[in-house]
Amino acid sequence: MKQRVITAVIALAIFIPILLAGGVWLEVAAAALAAVGVFEVYIMRKRIIVSFDFLVTILGTLALVVPNGFYRGWFPKSFSRLDLFYVFAVILLIITVLTKNKFNFEDAGVSVVSMLYIGTGFHYLAAVRNSDPGLGLLMYALIVVWSTDIFAYTFGRKIGKHKLWPAISPNKTWEGTIAGIIMALVLSGVYMYFVPQEYSMTTMLMIAFVLSIMGQMGDLIESAYKRYYKVKDSGNILPGHGGILDRFDSMLIVLPLLHIFGLV
Repeated sequence: MKQRVITAVIALAIFIPILLAGGVWLEVAAAALAAVGVFEVYIMRKRIIVSFDFLVTILGTLALVVPNGFYRGWFPKSFSRLDLFYVFAVILLIITVLTKNKFNFEDAGVSVVSMLYIGTGFHYLAAVRNSDPGLGLLMYALIVVWSTDIFAYTFGRKIGKHKLWPAISPNKTWEGTIAGIIMALVLSGVYMYFVPQEYSMTTMLMIAFVLSIMGQMGDLIESAYKRYYKVKDSGNILPGHGGILDRFDSMLIVLPLLHIFGLV
């Protein structure tokens, strides 16, 4: 616990000023976090880091992380980040030919999913902060995710009896899940009373309900692939907390949803 607290204090001391500054500082931080996330996927898979496919996967991920305006003036007006993502996906498929299936179709599939999952998630970390709603909207999302995590864990340990999905995450319970959702609604509601958002309180609470559920789903998604690769944590860059994917698993799902709901 002491190690966890020390790591959390140091991480927040670094992350909060970057979050407040926003702009290019957060864009660079998001890119760095995404690169570490891809690194963790390769380590979990026991894939060679010093390889052409790793380089392509990193570049494809960063192509999705960068802001939409990054490509302006470099490519035709109709060009989008997804076009470049497709190019990197095709390059990965070409590698399967050049390596005679030492890097195979399934490997390419994992790399493509990793690029999309990690790249899009961290893109919206910066995009939400640097949007018109800005820090207020990002804090709304963080409150929903953090309150869900904290109270799902707390109530799950205290009163949890019915397992949520033991095959994937044995410690999660229905009681914890429900408590996490309720507290996310309460705390996000209190926050929005003082910091009104673009939509009405009722609409934003409905969105918070969905985000709380999907945040927990993001946690379960990470538990699923960690269990598949037989690892406890995605990495060890954060002593006592695991890896970057361990800390951002919920946000990688929640942040793009803010765009889908038209908030960004």
